[in-house]
Amino acid sequence: MKEELKVLFYLKKQQAKANGLCPVMGRISIGRTMAQFAAKLEADATKWDAKAGRMTGKSNHALDVNRKIDKINLTINARYKEILTNKGKATAEEVKNAFQGIASVQETLLKLFAEHNETYRKRVGIDREETTYKKYCNAYRHLSDFIQKKYRVRDISFKQLTFAFIEAFDFYLRVELKMKPNTVLRSIVPFRKMVRIAQNKGIIPRDPFTEYKPERGKSVHRTLTSEELQAIMNASFPSYFRNLTRDMFVFAAFTGMAYADIKQLTCKDLVTTDDGNLWIVKARKKTGTVSRIRLLDIPVRIIEKYKDERIGDKVFPMPEYTTVDVNLKRIAEICGINRSVSFHCGRHSGFSFLLKFNSLQNISA
Repeated sequence: MKEELKVLFYLKKQQAKANGLCPVMGRISIGRTMAQFAAKLEADATKWDAKAGRMTGKSNHALDVNRKIDKINLTINARYKEILTNKGKATAEEVKNAFQGIASVQETLLKLFAEHNETYRKRVGIDREETTYKKYCNAYRHLSDFIQKKYRVRDISFKQLTFAFIEAFDFYLRVELKMKPNTVLRSIVPFRKMVRIAQNKGIIPRDPFTEYKPERGKSVHRTLTSEELQAIMNASFPSYFRNLTRDMFVFAAFTGMAYADIKQLTCKDLVTTDDGNLWIVKARKKTGTVSRIRLLDIPVRIIEKYKDERIGDKVFPMPEYTTVDVNLKRIAEICGINRSVSFHCGRHSGFSFLLKFNSLQNISA
């Protein structure tokens, strides 16, 4: 149950001037908390109604003072409602500070999270990835929904952030939303980053995550068997983009390269050594680590196949990831592979066992 806000105005008669005017003071009361402030007004003590906290009469001075008192009262009530919306409770001192613009409202979790995401969004395409930005947005959405459902407020102060709050959020994701352990971490990890930012800014003195130990699922890379990969390599499709997707998937399997690195692969990254072998020398987009990959016959033939379809300096006319993902699922169905196949699973299949493949029916130009 929220505590009632009361605002009282009174005169400081001990500081009365020779003309009879006294400073007008204000007092904010919320529950057992109280804060006083100077209204920066003067009123005639002989025309002051102590019970109403206003001047009597209709003189220009009385009307002006009463109008300004009403404005102060409205502003205080507005600041009080804002703090209640963000925190769920308020003290008289907090309302006074917010009204006077002193450190206004405390730093809140979702406010900082939203500011972080907006800054991150502006860096997408420069030195940040769109997919990672979307992960932060999803984490923000889950956290916002949890705070509104659990605490019935729009935001919470970092001072309210406790280990119990973190455990409750974990329970909400794991039990109410029925997320798997690794999916839970996709919301917990960005949340923890916000806490570290708050620590670095001096907003909170200690990390409430200290005692939190998340349950982690077993990370298993899905790989293809040699028979499954051979089926994909030998298949023929009427769609150009389906064939292109298959070729890029096979290229990833033989090189171990990620989708983003293949998409950004340029002719400058192809290096022919003195012994005639073709190599890829390229920094990984994700880590910046330089990879040196010797190309076997099949990836070399895939490069040759798309030589005349290059856009600018790019080695391949790589489709967008959504197109690749949809096509791979259809390719798996056609090839009788009864499980999910992603581009990522192609590169994790490795290529050591692929050395036995010396021919590729549908990859040739």
